Amino acid sequence: MEENRIVVFNSKQIRRIWHKEQWYFSVVDVVGALTDSANPRDYWFKMKNRVKSEDGIELSTICRRLKLQAADGKMRETDCADTQSLFRIIQSIPSPKAEPFKQWLAKVGYERVQEIEDPELAQQRMKQLYEQKGYPKDWIDKRLRGMAIRQNLTDEWNDRGIDNERDYAILTAEISKATFGITPSQYKKIKGLPKKNQNLRDHMTDLELIFTMLGEKVTTEISQKEEPDTFQENKEVARRGGAVSGTARKETEKELGRPVVSRQNFLETKPTKRFKE
Repeated sequence: MEENRIVVFNSKQIRRIWHKEQWYFSVVDVVGALTDSANPRDYWFKMKNRVKSEDGIELSTICRRLKLQAADGKMRETDCADTQSLFRIIQSIPSPKAEPFKQWLAKVGYERVQEIEDPELAQQRMKQLYEQKGYPKDWIDKRLRGMAIRQNLTDEWNDRGIDNERDYAILTAEISKATFGITPSQYKKIKGLPKKNQNLRDHMTDLELIFTMLGEKVTTEISQKEEPDTFQENKEVARRGGAVSGTARKETEKELGRPVVSRQNFLETKPTKRFKE
């Protein structure tokens, strides 16, 4: 689930990735959270040299280079450490936040174990997160259902040999273009979302979520039926699945007399101008 890739400690965002049945956290992000350094990357570099000089320990050997989304939206390799390795790294950071962070880290790891044993716990935590942001229950239900449909689609793509973020993005764009007539990046501009890491779907209205779900669900069903085995075939299936939702969206617009796609963000209270195709 995309929302689980970032966690927050004392208002500091820490990227993480689920790898080989456990969480790996961005070491640079952890350093930034504990030290408030203006340049956490430089702090981490100097810290590795200091520990090697003083203790003869190579901290890099207990880390893995894994791809995480950078501030510019691109996936870049960065030093990551599992919970056990982070405890060792934290020992070398003189910070009053170290002990609270250890407690927080243990809690975050334990919650994931619970979620594996009982997936409904993850869904419940996500509901609470959206409730805290001010979303109403009916919107949250749609958003969570959309997440499940999206997960089923990516699982299906994986079964068809699609296994990297770039290809997922291309196929997702095909569904979006067929459904709404625009790509996700164009959609973000319409919504006024300047940051690449902002989740477009968190800013969708009910109808926008519904047609997004429809396009992805139909794409999954077609793929399961036809079992495409090339990227080009998967791309065509994505276009066809989105086209089904696109037809329904256009019919809806005729009945309502207005576009489904709008500049409105769901939590906005002031009316805004709607987008026209």
